[in-house]
Order: sequence, then structure tokens, then C-alpha cells
Amino acid sequence: MKFNNIIALLMGILLVSTATAGDSEKEKEFRVAAGIGDVETLERLLDEGVPVDSANQFGVTALMLAIQNDNLEATALLLARGANVNAEAKEGCTALTFAAENGHDALTALLLERGADLNAKTRAGWDAMMIAARYGLTDMVEQLLYKGANTATTDNNGRTALMHAAEKGHPDTISMLLKGGSDIEARDKNGATALLIAADKGNANSIDALLDAGADINAVDQDGATALIWAVGQDHLLSAERLIYRGAKVNHQDADGVTALMEAASVRSEDLVYLLLRNGADPTLTDGSGRDALAIAQKRRNKRVVTLLEEAINH
Repeated sequence: MKFNNIIALLMGILLVSTATAGDSEKEKEFRVAAGIGDVETLERLLDEGVPVDSANQFGVTALMLAIQNDNLEATALLLARGANVNAEAKEGCTALTFAAENGHDALTALLLERGADLNAKTRAGWDAMMIAARYGLTDMVEQLLYKGANTATTDNNGRTALMHAAEKGHPDTISMLLKGGSDIEARDKNGATALLIAADKGNANSIDALLDAGADINAVDQDGATALIWAVGQDHLLSAERLIYRGAKVNHQDADGVTALMEAASVRSEDLVYLLLRNGADPTLTDGSGRDALAIAQKRRNKRVVTLLEEAINH
């Protein structure tokens, strides 16, 4: 299991350090003990009357700190002593979203057994399923699906867990989510499907996983652009090749009349222009401003692209 270790380390340090911002010295000590997994100190302080859900200035509880730092024994103790499994920090994070971010299956299972809310979301609108999907934690996604997590839930941008997995390039997670009932053609606030998002990020293996599952290769966003136009516009040659090979419409024009070939000329990519021309791209099509791909290439001053387009037009 791979994570951004630097970010995880910094988050751990931040949460432990902010644990010193509590109301009393014992509460500070209590949260620090949770962060470092000092079970004996936790037990002693609980017996002395420290509130189990004492939180720091950011609303982070001892349970969240134990979760963030992978302290299973401390987590189990805090839950056994009545910690609120669904307490929320100021950013909307809960123990379960922390567990998902940290990728700890055992902690997630423990929280779910104790009634963790599957639908709890961070301020960005991410629930545990979305977080696990972004990290490609397929086993955790399966675990959450088994417990009844809703795959149709969306974040503040209208994106589902499937879209997050597509964005980050996790084909195995994509397959698990689809097996669990994710809507392959669901759209975010910009009208993008998981396939369009995968194409935009150049995640060729995710493109294959989605197409294998029946994704509409020529689905368009709210601007009328297809996955091929998105991939080419971001200069993703391999993804463009996959899409063309699998039947994408090469000459589709978006709402502004832009084609994939025009995008290739705009990003000054000889390889993409050659690929598209070889697969039937029409260099004479014009956009809403009357420009063809050659005019765009001439403005972008790429002599090789200009030559390729001139040869195609004069052929």
C-alpha cells in the first residue's frame, strides 16, 4: 500500500502538535498520549476524569489522533471507554475519514463495528469512500461497499468516488466501484463523466477499465467536448491512442466547433497531429471563429505541425 509519506508525516506532526491547544494540562497530555499510542497514560487520565472526547482548537479528538497515527490499541481503548465515533473536527473530518485517508483497514473495520457514519463528509464533501477511492485503496473500498456505503454520493464539485478513482488513475478501484453499483455515466458539475476525467488526467489504464465496463466513449461534457478532445487538449498521447483505437469519433466538434486536431495544433504536438491525421482527422473543419487546425498551428508557430497540416490539406 503506497501513500504520500511526506504528507502523512506532516499531517501526523501537525495533529500531534495542535493537541497541545486544549483547555487543561491533562487534556493536552491526553491527546498527546493518543497520538503516540501511550495506552497506560490514556487509561490513567480517563480514570482521573479527563473527558474522552476532549478536543483541541481544531475539534480534533484523541480518537482522531489515535487513528491518524495508526494506533490500533489506543483506538480500541478510546472506543471501549465511550469515545464518540462520529465526532466532527472543524473541517468536517471524522475518525472514519481519517482512517480512510490513512489507509488502515483494521481501524476502519473497528470504527464501522462501532457505528461510524458512512456518509460523514469533510468540508470538501469527501466521505470515506471517496477518500479511499482517491488513494486506490481497493480493499477498503470493498469493505465500505460491504457495509453499505453509497456510491452515488457526490462531493462539492459533484464528483463521485468513481470519478475520484478515475482522476487518480486506479483501475482496480474503478472495477471494484463498478462492481459495487457505481454509475459509470454519472456527471459532475461540469458535465464530466469518469471517462472524461480519466482522459483529462492521461490515465490510460483507467480509460481501459471504464471502456471495458461499457463507458460511453463519445460522451460529452457541458461544452460538448469528448474524452478524446480532453486527452488531446492536455497533450496525453497514450490516452489519445487508446481512445482512437477503441472507437472515439476523431472529427467530433464541441460546442465551439473545436476538434481534437485543433487541440493538437494548439498544444503544438507533432505526435498528436500525426496520430489524428493518420486516423482520419479532417484538417478542413473550422471552429466557431472560422479557424481550422492550420490557422491555429500557424498562430502557435510550430513549423513541423504547420507542415503536417499543409501536406494533409494538399494531399
